[in-house]
Amino acid sequence: MNPITKILYEFQGIGNLILRMLKGLRKQPRYFSEIVNQLDHIGVGSLGIVILTGFFTGGVLILQAYPTLEYYGAQSNAGQGVATTLIRELGPVLTALMVAGRVGSAISAELGSMVVSQQIDAMRALGTSPVRKLVTPRIIALVIALPLLTVACDLFGLFGGGIIAQQIYGLDSHVYISSVRAGVDIEDLIGGIIKPLTFGFIIGIIACYKGLNTSGGTVGVGRATTNAVVSASINVIVADFFLSKMLQGLFSSTLF
Repeated sequence: MNPITKILYEFQGIGNLILRMLKGLRKQPRYFSEIVNQLDHIGVGSLGIVILTGFFTGGVLILQAYPTLEYYGAQSNAGQGVATTLIRELGPVLTALMVAGRVGSAISAELGSMVVSQQIDAMRALGTSPVRKLVTPRIIALVIALPLLTVACDLFGLFGGGIIAQQIYGLDSHVYISSVRAGVDIEDLIGGIIKPLTFGFIIGIIACYKGLNTSGGTVGVGRATTNAVVSASINVIVADFFLSKMLQGLFSSTLF
């Protein structure tokens, strides 16, 4: 199949899946217990890797930036640089990439296994909608959990930056905290929530689409899982650019 035709075909399939999911939101049953289970799997299960990612990202930012700031006599602004970079950009993107690798692959593999073992066909034969039962709870859980995970990543990133600044460079913790406060405003916080909401939806819809369109037996499950992670990661990065541009225009900021 022509690559352009394949891309258009996938866009059509994803669009149809989104429409089916939105239509299903108004119908019963809504499977709240499944949403709670997915929140536990996605949110609690991903918390550890997100905390580690945020902590060491904040530490690396201080490690790289502090000597330059010290050279210009601006080391008291180190916390501001970490806060701005994490909340605006690195926190949402890195959290989304970690979740895409861990959760996106799991969703695609799970749904793909159900397709090749004909469990999806059995659900349809019993009158159960696979979209309402399997897709909608996972997407809702991702949209809820990813902003919360991003907040955790930002907080531990700021904490990690403060630890490195104090222990390695001897920066007073009160100076660091004051600098962090000066570097955070309401526009940053709004942007830091809008991005993960969008990223969560992107990861969920792509992972579910790839999983439900698995073919080729167990080999196809592995291929679908790989495609889901790669496609979700690329789309997160592309969406980040357009969201940053939109927020830049919305808040009339020079950087976002």
